[in-house]
Parts: sequence; structure tokens; C-alpha cells
Amino acid sequence: MLNFIYYPVSFILWVWHKVFSAVFGDTGWGGGIAWALAVVFLVFTLRAFLYKPFVSQVRSMRKMQEFQPEIAKLRKKYANDKQKQAAEMQRLQKEHGVNPVAGCLPILVQLPVFIGLFHVLRSFNPVLADGTPRTENYFFDQAGVESFNNASLFGAKLGAWVTQGSEALIAQGTTMANMIIVMIPLMIAAGVFTHITARHSVARQVASGQGMDNPQTAIMQKLMLYVFPIGVVVGAPFLPLAILIYWVSNNLWTLGQQYVVYRRIDTEQAEKKEQAVVNRQALAPRPGQKPVRPEVKAEAEAEAETPEPEVAAPPAKKPGAKPVARKQPPASAKGSTNGVAKTNGTGKNGSGGTAGAGSSGAGATPGARRPRKRR
Repeated sequence: MLNFIYYPVSFILWVWHKVFSAVFGDTGWGGGIAWALAVVFLVFTLRAFLYKPFVSQVRSMRKMQEFQPEIAKLRKKYANDKQKQAAEMQRLQKEHGVNPVAGCLPILVQLPVFIGLFHVLRSFNPVLADGTPRTENYFFDQAGVESFNNASLFGAKLGAWVTQGSEALIAQGTTMANMIIVMIPLMIAAGVFTHITARHSVARQVASGQGMDNPQTAIMQKLMLYVFPIGVVVGAPFLPLAILIYWVSNNLWTLGQQYVVYRRIDTEQAEKKEQAVVNRQALAPRPGQKPVRPEVKAEAEAEAETPEPEVAAPPAKKPGAKPVARKQPPASAKGSTNGVAKTNGTGKNGSGGTAGAGSSGAGATPGARRPRKRR
């Protein structure tokens, strides 16, 4: 039913086994190292495909941290209306381009891979349920099945687990002591790396204030810190050694990936903040300078860009040319001009002329002398 998962997982494992068996050989200690490295690089290959979704997950979490105050306001505003609160939360996430499902994508993809690898390793059992020998295991042929069953790491079989019992382990070519000696270091390493990975992730969430007011998030953080590592330690005796190798290498990759991605995103955020400060300082007025409103500044820039109209230059004088005399106004025009000046004058007789005009009537000429009366 899940062959669409089993075949790709077995194919990647087959490719890496071919690569490392060509280097270390396919028998003896080299065969065990080749199979262990094939499992490790199976993890690295799958996690490399999930690198971009992981970066998207981190960016999505960073965006959610940025509008965390708005989320708190919505929770406070619609505390009694959960349906309205959920609708407003979805609207807010859509406006900021945040997809909560993207944060779960890497985990959702790793789970079927884990199940697929577990099933493929369990299917290396040399004998089928009906007692007949196994001739193939998905992408592996009979030679690949025999190679895996013959390979051992420090005397322990990669496809065996402790709870099978001593008789089953002896039938596979190993002992309980050999299995425990190899299982305990892998079990401890798996639990420790799981705890460190979870602590690193939770520390980022606490530093950003994400989920501090959400009791469900706090419970999930405690599960990640303590329950999951303890679960790996307790479940180790029930898992094949190859699964423990898978778990350790997966957590090592996660630690390195978190360091690289978080450092890269922190650098980008620091550069954005520095650029924002530079832009703010460039737009700020100088000390002692009167601030200019944006619309006034835009009008001044528009006027400066508008070209001034060209003024025709006067014709240049030729060397040796006679000066041209200006034309004098005619005598009549000159007399009228003087008359107007006398009429409008405010000299000694000007005020008296105005008074005379007011007393002698409208026919008197303003400013004219009155005739003397004879005695």
C-alpha cells in the first residue's frame, strides 16, 4: 500500500551502498561500514531535499514573531468569540504571507521516510513468513539482501534489535552482548542529540516571545525537551540498529542546518535594520535645518527641473558702427506731458487750484490762475 514510499527509500539506500561498498568492500568490517554510511547518507539526501522547506519554515516563524503583538490584540479583542478570533487570525496570516502548514512540512515529510526505512530494514529478514528464503527487497535483489544480513558493525547486526531474544540473535550471527555494546552508545547519542536539537529550537521561540501566552505551546515545548528524548531511549531496544544510526545522523544534520540557516537569517535581519537606519538618517534634516514638508520639497524639485524660457540676446554691435540716437518725442506730446505734470503737481499753487475748481464750478480748469478784480 505504501510502495510509493518504500521504493524511493530503498533506491536511495541502494545507490549509496553501491558507492561505499566500492570504497570499503562488501565483506567483513568494510561491509558493515558501507551499510552504516549508506543509512547516514540516505538521511543526508532526504534532508537536502527538505532544505528549502525548512528555510521557508524559519522565515514563516520569523514573520509570525513580527506581528505577535497584533495576534495578542486579536486574542484579547475576541476572547469570547473563538470563531471570529480564528477568522481574524487567518486574515492576518494571509496579509503577512504566512502559511502555518509550511512550518509542519519538514516533519510531515520525515515521518513517512522514517516509516519507509523501518519497513525496508525489517524486510531484509532472510526468511519469509512461510519459511521460504527471501530473494528480493524492493529495489534490492537477492545479493543485496544477503549482503545486508552478513554485514555487522563491531559484531552487531544492523537489521537486528535487542528484544528479538538471544536465540534469534544467535541465528542471525550475533549475540546479545554485542548488540547491547553497540546499542547503548547509539541510544544515548540519539537521546542527547534529540534533546539538544529541541532545546535549540525552544530557545529561539522563547527569545522571540512566541507562545509565551499560549499554554498549548508551552506543553509542546516540554514534550520536545523531555518526552521525545526519553521516548527514543526507551524505544531503542525495540528498533533495529540501523534506525538508531538514522536517528543520530538526522539530529546531527538538524543541528548543523539550524546553525547555518538561523545565522544566515539573523545576518539578513541585521542588514535590513542597518539599511533602515541609514535611510532614516539620510532623510532626516541636518542639525539647525528647518524641516521641509514632503509636498513643499516635491514642488521645489519640480520647479528646479522645469527649464527656464530662453531670452533673446541683443544683437552685437559691429566694430566702427555709429551710435544710434534715440528718437525724441514730438513737441505736442512733450507739452501735454508737462501739462499733466503741472495739473497733478502738489506744489505751491497745486492745492490752491484744486480749491478754486471746487469754488468756481465744473468749468474751471484745474490749476489755472484766477483774473484779478479791478478796484
